[in-house]
Amino acid sequence: MADTTLMANAIRALAMDAVQQANSGHPGAPMGMADIAVALWNRHLRHNPANPQWFDRDRFVLSNGHGSMLIYALLHLTGYPLPIEELKGFRTLHSKTPGHPEVGITPGVETTTGPLGQGITNAVGFALAEKLLAEEFNRPGYDIVNHHTYVFMGDGCLMEGISHEACALAGAWKLNKLIALYDDNGISIDGEVAPWFIDDTPKRFEAYGWNVIGPVDGHDVDAVDQAIAKAKLSTDRPSLIVCKTIIGKGAPTRAGTAKAHGEALGAEEIRGTREALGWPHEPFLVPAEAYEAWDGKTRGGATEQAWNATFEGYRAEHPELAAEFERRMKGELPKQFAQVAVDTAVGAHAKAETVASRKASQLALEAFTAELPELLGGSADLTGSNLTNTKSTPALRFDADGKGNGGRHINYGVREFGMAAIMNGVALHGGYIPYGGTFLTFSDYSRNAIRMAALMKLRVIHVFTHDSIGLGEDGPTHQSIEHAASLRLIPGLDVWRPADTAETAVAWACAIENRQRPSALLLSRQNLPYAPKAGLEDISKGAYVLAEPAEVGLKKKAQAVLIATGSEVQLALHAQAELAKDGIAVRVVSMPSTNVFDRQAVAYKRAVLPEGLPRVAVEAGVTDFWWKYRVDAVVGIDTFGESAPAGVLFKHFGFTAQNVADTVRVVLKKA
Repeated sequence: MADTTLMANAIRALAMDAVQQANSGHPGAPMGMADIAVALWNRHLRHNPANPQWFDRDRFVLSNGHGSMLIYALLHLTGYPLPIEELKGFRTLHSKTPGHPEVGITPGVETTTGPLGQGITNAVGFALAEKLLAEEFNRPGYDIVNHHTYVFMGDGCLMEGISHEACALAGAWKLNKLIALYDDNGISIDGEVAPWFIDDTPKRFEAYGWNVIGPVDGHDVDAVDQAIAKAKLSTDRPSLIVCKTIIGKGAPTRAGTAKAHGEALGAEEIRGTREALGWPHEPFLVPAEAYEAWDGKTRGGATEQAWNATFEGYRAEHPELAAEFERRMKGELPKQFAQVAVDTAVGAHAKAETVASRKASQLALEAFTAELPELLGGSADLTGSNLTNTKSTPALRFDADGKGNGGRHINYGVREFGMAAIMNGVALHGGYIPYGGTFLTFSDYSRNAIRMAALMKLRVIHVFTHDSIGLGEDGPTHQSIEHAASLRLIPGLDVWRPADTAETAVAWACAIENRQRPSALLLSRQNLPYAPKAGLEDISKGAYVLAEPAEVGLKKKAQAVLIATGSEVQLALHAQAELAKDGIAVRVVSMPSTNVFDRQAVAYKRAVLPEGLPRVAVEAGVTDFWWKYRVDAVVGIDTFGESAPAGVLFKHFGFTAQNVADTVRVVLKKA
């Protein structure tokens, strides 16, 4: 039997040494959770350090990501390609051990954590994806999808509101392979949490429909081991294991205090800790017997090899399913998708329908969901408004035994933030491309999860409808003003605000095809006329010349450029026609995605927006954003809206063809 004390103390020593060397970090959680980590990682976790991306591995999420040295120590000790030099470089530039775990940076890290509550919510997405894939692909004798999702989390994760959203859904979905281990140490940055965190956590999770185990002694490896084994027997409920621990365990004066949470222990305290733990080794020196006890490569290799043999048998009996499974897990689209995307856009172009862009979105989704079984949709209790459901995506439901009905549209309830972070987990797991809808104004609730998707480069699609004052009578609480501009500021997020059915179809195709970026589609409630166009090929470049002066009968070069997005494209076209009556020639540029346009070659950008021509931007949102394009004027809105019918509001706030035309006239006089 391995020396569990030696194993746990190796984690404690590496954590305190790395934080001390960096002179920043959080030693308390790794030192307090070391014994829990021994129980899970040494006795239960199915993983292969030699192949961190092996599909049927268990997923491990460190939701309290500030304790990152815990996972770095575990990855190093079990044999992942994370040498001791990287631990010595903790929190330094370009190291593989950043301050909080980042997926894609450190082999073995499944998700980027740090904003508390999002890790457990990502884990709900992992577990949901596992459950749905198992029901879709497993066959008698071949459980090719059969793994658990484990989460470490602390008081901070449970205080964040998103944990309520996500954990309630986990219970509703009966995610029995989700096991969360709660580090119940009663300490946060500000001290003992008792004055401000009085939740009865076990009863709270029982109310969610979870299987609650404990409290157990979090420093008793055998007790935690037995609790995990019990949790794995659950067939219809996720499990919460409450582990009572001492933060910073082993530190002679700081254990059990807030001083252990988020700062280096200091040389004197570390000397005392070494004595208390019986750890005589120099900093970053781990004895051979500890490495031997922790090594996970042999067992992990055998586990993966057994799964590979099972999968080969599955491939022999179910070749089409096996090929589809491999395609899905690689994140590749079927070969016919490119043509489907073209046909969908061309079909929208040919019909020239006058519909709201939210309806245009649903029309495009009808085609895409029929061809892509990996599209997993949903809405935050606004399905009838967001129109994210299609004929191919019935509502997802689970029976009393936890078995799903094969549905592909999720009713998330009024949980925008939870929905966004769950979608991140689904995308990270693989096998599905998640999308979810709410009103654009409520993107504020989702924002940090959207930002995390961009940071992690995830293919997640947000459908944001009711994108402006055009939603009308619901008034300023629901009318987006700053939201389009604000979302465009998130690095790595593609924001689309399409003007008609064709632009919407192209936006959807681009979002689905982009494997390295999340996308946000901003869609109207009100109907938008189709904008006639010569072709569709340039829509995917983010902006294109929609109409030259010749379109309104002027045989002369443009004297100015009107740039518009979404519903305001029609205003620009009407203003172009109005100006033509006075012989003023204007080019109209539709810019459905500023982010995508900004990535185009300089030559293309100059062709669309020629140097030297006056420019006027038109968008029913804040004006500040548009000055980056060196515009001379913006027809926008820098106040909150009003409650009234959409047509009344557009006129009230100056969104009329006449006002746009007059703005161009003023600009030309000044030029």
